[in-house]
Amino acid sequence: MASGIEAVGEAMTGAVVAGAVEPGHGEGGAAVHGDCLNCGTPLKGHYCHACGQNGHLHRSLGGFAHDIMHGVLHFEGKFWNTLPLLLFKPGELTRRYIAGERAKFVSPVALFLFSVFLMFAVVNNLAGSWSANEYRSLTRANVEQEIGDLEERATRLESRIEKARAAGEDTAELEQRLASTRENIEATKLFADKVKPAAEAEKDTFKTGWAKLDKGIAAVNDNPDLFLYRMQTSAYKFSWLLIPLSLPFVWILFFWKRQYRFYDHLVFVTLSITFMSLLVTTLTILGAVGVSSTAIALAAMIVPPVHIYKQVRGAYRSRRITALFRASFLVMSAFVALSLFLTILLVMGIMK
Repeated sequence: MASGIEAVGEAMTGAVVAGAVEPGHGEGGAAVHGDCLNCGTPLKGHYCHACGQNGHLHRSLGGFAHDIMHGVLHFEGKFWNTLPLLLFKPGELTRRYIAGERAKFVSPVALFLFSVFLMFAVVNNLAGSWSANEYRSLTRANVEQEIGDLEERATRLESRIEKARAAGEDTAELEQRLASTRENIEATKLFADKVKPAAEAEKDTFKTGWAKLDKGIAAVNDNPDLFLYRMQTSAYKFSWLLIPLSLPFVWILFFWKRQYRFYDHLVFVTLSITFMSLLVTTLTILGAVGVSSTAIALAAMIVPPVHIYKQVRGAYRSRRITALFRASFLVMSAFVALSLFLTILLVMGIMK
């Protein structure tokens, strides 16, 4: 129950933060008269034309609550104008926002903040705690123990089969179980050759020559559970780094086209990362309600490339073949950007 309340609170925080950075475009109540309380300029509308402060001010608890709800609902109104285009026509949304249609849409930055807060709220509360113990405990000794257990099971089955034959009973089912056990023994023996002993695995720590990064990698090797916990609870604070890390890969595809500016690529990248955050949120919820992991894995592999292709084709008016090439490049560059993101987190000391 507490985790559910925390999830709602974090999502609500995301909406309020997004609403705070989302600029107003003509919203307001009745016209206000008098002077602006911030700069003294005579008011001629809902907002001061000199400093931009809202003419409607309050000093009550009800007014404070109204500010919170306005931050959420004001954001929500534009959100439902923006979401369908982001999901199904990302290229059109990108192109229209860059061209100047902004009053009806949530700004990319506000949408990004909301999606990141929502994603980490959902992942933290529905995906459970990430753990690496099951992978770290897989050593040669574990595998050899498993082989020993299987061989003991096979011996017991052989004994039961002999007794059953002596009593004149049917042994077909027992023989089938024995054959399956022997197959498992052979498969486990093949796998055992690929598992390094624990002492050898400890010596294989990867070294880059960069002291801070090597220290971070060593800390991850020593305590991978802590790294996963920090990623699950703190990485959202640095998620904005994905935007500048991804930006050069988009720029390099269009640097010779003067009609496209860095701002255009910035909008493209921010909306694309926003969609990916919402996709992670959706897949996490589907996994929590029982959708098969196979279906989720297929969606995770298929949806991002298709969405990037549609956004490239619509935003930059690319031809199909050209858009396919650029989308393929951006999919590969996404893994590079994620690797750089993790590297920066390790260097910054996320394990401290």
